[in-house]
Amino acid sequence: MADYNVAHLLIIGLLFHLIFIYSVFDCYFTSPVVHGMSSFNVGYREAKRLVLIVGDGLRADLLFELNGFSAFPNTPGVVAPHIRSIIEHRGAFGISHTRVPTESRPGHVAIIGGMYEDVSAVAKGWKTNPVDFDSIFNQSSHTYSFGSPDILPMFTRGAVPGVVEEWSYDEDAEDFTQDATKLDLWVLDHLRDLLHNATVNPTLDRQLRSDKVVIFLHLLGLDTTGHSYRPHSLEYMNNIRVVDGIVKETEKLISDFFQDNETSYIFTADHGMSVIGNHGDGNPDSTRTPLVAWGKGIRGPLPDSIPSSHDDYSRPWGLSHLYRRDVEQADIAALMAALVGIDWPVNSVGVLPDADPTRPGYLLPKNGDQSLAVAAFVNAKTILDNYRIQHAEIKKRHKNFYRPFAPLEAATKSGYSRRIEALQEIERSIFESDWYGARVAALDLITIGLEGLRYLQTYERTLLRTIATTAYAGWAAYASLFVFKPGGPARRSPTIMATAFVVLLSFWGLFFSEQAYWTYYLYITFPCYFWQRFLSQILPLLKLSTFNVSRRHIWTTISRFCFIFSALISMVVAYTHRSIWSIGFIVIGFVWPATFWSSEDRVQVARSQWLWMASCLVTAIFPLLSVDKTETLSSILLGGGGVLFIGAFMIKQVARSASRSLLSIFYTQCLLVVITMIVTASSVRCLQAKTGLPLLNQISGWIVLSVSSLLPFFSWAKHSTPVSKILMYFLGFGPCFVILSISVEGIFYVAYSMTLLCWIEVEASLRNSHCSNPGKAGSYHFQADDLRIVLFFLFFVQVGFFGTGNVASVSSFYLSPVYRLIPIFNPFYMSALLLFKIIAPYIILSVAFATLTYRLHLPPFALFLNALMITDGMTVIFFFNVTDTGSWLEIGQTISFFVVASLLLAWSGGICAGGEYLMADVLIRSQKFHVE
Repeated sequence: MADYNVAHLLIIGLLFHLIFIYSVFDCYFTSPVVHGMSSFNVGYREAKRLVLIVGDGLRADLLFELNGFSAFPNTPGVVAPHIRSIIEHRGAFGISHTRVPTESRPGHVAIIGGMYEDVSAVAKGWKTNPVDFDSIFNQSSHTYSFGSPDILPMFTRGAVPGVVEEWSYDEDAEDFTQDATKLDLWVLDHLRDLLHNATVNPTLDRQLRSDKVVIFLHLLGLDTTGHSYRPHSLEYMNNIRVVDGIVKETEKLISDFFQDNETSYIFTADHGMSVIGNHGDGNPDSTRTPLVAWGKGIRGPLPDSIPSSHDDYSRPWGLSHLYRRDVEQADIAALMAALVGIDWPVNSVGVLPDADPTRPGYLLPKNGDQSLAVAAFVNAKTILDNYRIQHAEIKKRHKNFYRPFAPLEAATKSGYSRRIEALQEIERSIFESDWYGARVAALDLITIGLEGLRYLQTYERTLLRTIATTAYAGWAAYASLFVFKPGGPARRSPTIMATAFVVLLSFWGLFFSEQAYWTYYLYITFPCYFWQRFLSQILPLLKLSTFNVSRRHIWTTISRFCFIFSALISMVVAYTHRSIWSIGFIVIGFVWPATFWSSEDRVQVARSQWLWMASCLVTAIFPLLSVDKTETLSSILLGGGGVLFIGAFMIKQVARSASRSLLSIFYTQCLLVVITMIVTASSVRCLQAKTGLPLLNQISGWIVLSVSSLLPFFSWAKHSTPVSKILMYFLGFGPCFVILSISVEGIFYVAYSMTLLCWIEVEASLRNSHCSNPGKAGSYHFQADDLRIVLFFLFFVQVGFFGTGNVASVSSFYLSPVYRLIPIFNPFYMSALLLFKIIAPYIILSVAFATLTYRLHLPPFALFLNALMITDGMTVIFFFNVTDTGSWLEIGQTISFFVVASLLLAWSGGICAGGEYLMADVLIRSQKFHVE
């Protein structure tokens, strides 16, 4: 029926969910970059030049801690003696707290640009900045940068030609199977070459000796080493020692060349690293990075304060007698701008540590407290100018209903706004030499200014939340029409259509008068369309209905609703408490049969009941396992052995009806699994021995993975039963779960696949016991039991992701298996392999679900239509849980959980469509055979 076309529903649903995923980023994460701002600086410099050294992926504790690698024999108690000597005798230190995503790109933008790129901005680019931002490099007279080709180009785009110069190595040099310290030594060698060239190049010499020069050393080795061998390894320790030596040698090179003691040094990291060698989330080991500053204009070490500046985290460092001064990562840009006297980056939201007069900062200025007061004043002006521009933009869009931020915009007795009068008061304090009072007032104004920016960034949130909630409820109502098909073809109610049109035009008119973004017009269109279509069908039926509904029917409906709601809530909780998935297997494997199966059901399902319970019990183990895994060859090979065992068992089952050509394909697939196990065992041993990946292993791995994965899709043999085709896909993706596994993923793949096969048999047997003459697949008529099947399907969809130990953050995806195929750093292809491994179980789910639909004698997508009504129950819950405050782990998880739940519709639809396509030939032949 055209009015209830599934393709039409899927297209609208996909568009709707994508638009409202964007709405969350629009609502919670607006770009921090604004244009038209003024530049401010302190008007003098503390040092002629600045050397910024970033140890990519360096954890604070492993740099500072005494005996941090004592698990290994004969390791030094201090792994970075030169940096520790600086802390104890010449400089200031602390922790730089980063924000998610704890990746190199946003980390460097925060350090050098003084701003935090929100998630929506980072998603628009990888190696070049998706939005133009100002930086310390742009404001310098000359910047000389050395390091990775993934980082340096970000800061040359948009810069004045000739101001920012870069030297980077080839991407092929980032080999995860080789000694990564060579990358860091390359940087040192090229710095040495630059200074040497200046001795014979007068122009270069003059540029280097001018004021406001920045030298940037990006040391990628630690990040590469941490990914390959993990932070608590001898390789990581040795890389820290190499970095320490580079810092020492850099100081010597700079001192010998300039001989003027006019250099400031900043040493820090863009992010840390978890114990498993990953980063990107809000894990504290990824968010705490070292900060050490020394040289001209920077104070020396200070005794610790009372109360102590240290906590349980830093006490093992043996530095508790010295003051620890922590900062936010964006604060480093403000510190560097004050040191070399350049303009603050215009988008900077960093707070100069020395703006707070109650705590020691990092500066030791020539003019003492006067310089600190002026610097704090400039800091306040920069942030307030950022606020001023954003305030003007919001006010322009909401000129009729705008509520200004009172602490900054309320008028004073003098007729000025509070922010203008506050700036005047700070200027007056500086003029009167009240340095302390000026810093206190500046810090207060900075704090209020940041609150004002927060107010502006969240100003439109309530409206968007209301629209989104109405839209999601409307979508569920609209999708229900495709399941129940009330009253036949869709009706056209002139009154309802006119009402919806008036509401839509009213909102559009309001948005036009407010100069709202074009996306708002789309947001409001969806709920108007959904509710118009739904009410056009339902209201006429309500007028004709006599409402003769029994009390038993009402309670049955309520109980089913509670069951569905409880199941969805449980799945929501399971995103953060993975043990819920295990409980779910116990419920569907044991509680459901014991509670809801009749004696007739048990007789009908007798052949598969025990296998169903056993498979559920085994699969329930995996969500309980830790997400932190170590590479275990025995587990990897056990997974491959499991694939071979189940494959051999199933081949025996289908051998009678399978042709010789089909059996030959099955045997070939088993042979490919064996070859993959041999190649993987060899590659793992070579990589663990640090001898590199043999070229033969790499080529063999690619060939076997490609052939095995493509063979099921291009097989020439015909299948007589759905089981034989499922077997082909199962064996086809077996090598994937050998060569790309780090531990028990292959065993999970076997258990998960067996559970799906048992599910088909159980559901088909139960449906046959409830229907004496099921007939053949035809038009769909809703049955209450279909909602339970749909909930099982959604459960299996999500277990396919979470069951192997994944969590909805990048910290759970291991790179170690990828090195068996791609030893050179390539984010695109590495990500593609990880995604391929995630998708593989869903191929099995898709063909299993298509087979189940056929076995239940239902038309394609019939059960999926039921899913459309209930999936957004999870989405709405995650929508209201999205936050951009609290811990960075919470922020990152709430975003990813919402996106995963929103895309569940498209993903589930893709699974259903893929299964119908992949199984079309065999299901049609089986159906014909059944009818005949």
